[in-house]
Amino acid sequence: MDYSDIPSWRNNFSFQFITHQTEKYNYLQSAQLALEGGCKWIQLRMKDASTEEVEAMALQIKSLCKKYDATFIIDDHVEICKKTEADGVHLGKNDMSPAEARKILGSQFIIGGTCNTYEDILIIKDSVDYIGCGPFRFTTTKKNLAPVLGLNGYRDIVWNCRSNGINLPIVAIGGITVDDITDIFNAGANGIALSGTILNAGNPKAETERIVGTINHNRK
Repeated sequence: MDYSDIPSWRNNFSFQFITHQTEKYNYLQSAQLALEGGCKWIQLRMKDASTEEVEAMALQIKSLCKKYDATFIIDDHVEICKKTEADGVHLGKNDMSPAEARKILGSQFIIGGTCNTYEDILIIKDSVDYIGCGPFRFTTTKKNLAPVLGLNGYRDIVWNCRSNGINLPIVAIGGITVDDITDIFNAGANGIALSGTILNAGNPKAETERIVGTINHNRK
């Protein structure tokens, strides 16, 4: 696949921020805070918004990501991803299938897929570039939460994948805090995705910087 036009996404992959709207911050502000703190991967997630609202926000956040040389992914909306020329799309288990998305997007876009089990990965492995695997623990930022994995869940999934020649990058998601990062990387995950732990911090930018530092330490 040719990703020459996408900001070094494999280098950016290890720390992903998923936009979230709170009483204090809107989607654009949440992305700005993460980018200012050093995050290089933003996923726009607006589950209850209209297509028009998602597209308008996508164009704004895409511009921000370009400024910070960050990878920009849109959750769920394949057509908006193509129309706005985002770097890629992330698809949940109830969204369009990655195989169908690949037919629409071709090889020029990143496609990620959500999985909760090794069996889930077997279904989509040939159509995605990375796996979002979780939840690590209970989180309030996502509805209809799948069974919690914990560290042992990641160890089992990663072992099954690597033992069977599946080398897709795996990003852990779901209720993760900075104190979990080392253990999650030691369990075999290649990256983490965060939302609430940043936006609920007293200083989101400083918290993001702390997370970046912890990840860099674990990648040495």
